[in-house]
Amino acid sequence: MFDPDYSLENFSDLWSGRIDSEEEARLATRLHQVIAPLRPDAGAGLALIGFCSDEGVRRNKGRVGASLAPNLLRRALANMPWAPGRAAWDAGNVFCEAQQLESAHQALAERVQHCLGAGHFPVVLGGGHEVAYGSWLGLAQHCESRAREGRAVPRIGIINFDAHFDLRLDSNGASSGTPFYQIAQQCAAKGWVFRYCCIGVSEMSNTAALFGRADNLNVSYRKDSDLGLNQLDEARTQLERFMDDCDVLYLTIDLDVLPASVAPGVSAPAPRGVGLDVLEPLIESVRQTGKLKLADVAEYNPTFDIDNWTARIAARLIHCIVK
Repeated sequence: MFDPDYSLENFSDLWSGRIDSEEEARLATRLHQVIAPLRPDAGAGLALIGFCSDEGVRRNKGRVGASLAPNLLRRALANMPWAPGRAAWDAGNVFCEAQQLESAHQALAERVQHCLGAGHFPVVLGGGHEVAYGSWLGLAQHCESRAREGRAVPRIGIINFDAHFDLRLDSNGASSGTPFYQIAQQCAAKGWVFRYCCIGVSEMSNTAALFGRADNLNVSYRKDSDLGLNQLDEARTQLERFMDDCDVLYLTIDLDVLPASVAPGVSAPAPRGVGLDVLEPLIESVRQTGKLKLADVAEYNPTFDIDNWTARIAARLIHCIVK
């Protein structure tokens, strides 16, 4: 169960926006008109969860500020078109207290697991990319709980649109650079195959050691230099082959996969990046499988944004996922 106020002190301020009263209501409804705080008896629908953390970014020696992102992303999503009969819930914020990332991961996992168990589709609003470990852990715990009911544990596939592998060793503790290495360790401990696809990897931002680790872990990856519009079909084929070997999918988007000119408000801006004309069709391919159970968006840093460009881009990508 969640706290009664869902850690949202100003719900009506966050979820307000345009109302097109002159239009037919069923054709002109926006998300802010439908969304409500998550209730125990809530019918299945979209469930937004905020992860207010940049502790992982700080540990990774990045630019902090992502902890401020979730509520600003809510404001960016408020005017998104939404069918009036389609449920949408706000499951509040998980806060990472000072240097307490590990407990914040578990708190996020429990909230994700609860939402999945109630039949919702959780979308987590980060936060630094340390969010990925907590998101995945919630999905893993959900799958394990279903297995205890006599069902087989499904093959979980992770799709990460990111300039970085985030496979750093976690010998000095978890950070925004370690989540997928942590997941690989957990998979090994559980006897699961680590299924990880990273799209948008920058050679400039990953050492030979990280490429070697990705190869040793059988990661499917594609570099940003191989993601031009003329290479979209190749990228889609690679992604589809990966997804064919999975039963359920977790999609995570680090906004630094986009060019800095498109998404300036991130912890680590990308000088090249992957364009929306490539990224959006690939997200559509993921959505069309019907296997997607969980998604998150990470690394929005409003401190460095320009006229809310990056928040609007994040909202557009979330729309691609949930439409």
